[in-house]
Amino acid sequence: MSWTPDQPIVSIKDVHKSFGPVEVLRGISMDVMKGEVVCIIGPSGSGKSTLIRCINALNDIQSGSITVEGQEVHDPKLDKLALRKKVGMVFQQYNLFPHKTALQNVMMAPIKVLKQNRADVEVRARALLKKVRLEGKEDSYPGELSGGQQQRVAIARSLAMNPDVMLFDEVTAALDPETVKEVLVTIKDLAADGMTCILVTHEMGFAREIADRVYFTDKGVIVEYGPPATFFEQAKDPRTRQFLSQIL
Repeated sequence: MSWTPDQPIVSIKDVHKSFGPVEVLRGISMDVMKGEVVCIIGPSGSGKSTLIRCINALNDIQSGSITVEGQEVHDPKLDKLALRKKVGMVFQQYNLFPHKTALQNVMMAPIKVLKQNRADVEVRARALLKKVRLEGKEDSYPGELSGGQQQRVAIARSLAMNPDVMLFDEVTAALDPETVKEVLVTIKDLAADGMTCILVTHEMGFAREIADRVYFTDKGVIVEYGPPATFFEQAKDPRTRQFLSQIL
């Protein structure tokens, strides 16, 4: 498994996924290069969230292939922990531990999972909280933070594992409009630092600004994709045009 950065860091080939009789992904293929930012948009139920949950093996797949840095994600012998060190994920719900401070939430996984030295982890965790613009909130509990602040702690917590790829699943969907921006700014900073990001989002202005490529999914297939400039201005498929006309 000798992966080099000139190959896609994430490669998805003809992936099919069903929940019972319902086929949610019907032959999805996409490649993401290191340092790229890819936004996946589409109506509810089009398979977007399922797709990114398959990338870090939270969902299994019926057929096809997903590799991260050349490693087959759905290989039964794969160490899922090793995979999740490489692939960080931030969800719509923040899933923070309510009885632990922001700093403790960020420190937990590197200490418990990676068995790293507590003092080193704390230095890094403080730096990450500063990076997500939460300096001064280290000792606050989740209940004392706004939704946008909690979501930024969740991003810092994911970054604490030093991933190579970050997955964001509708991370602003549960937030108030005024806190959405602070989370998007944080993601934009990460992208500017060269982090590979795959985002499921309904924030079209943000997708247009940040993405290298935008993918439109509908009913489990990729209908159309392209760089934001052409995608938003010159969408070819009628389904894409209809979707965009409803939300832009």
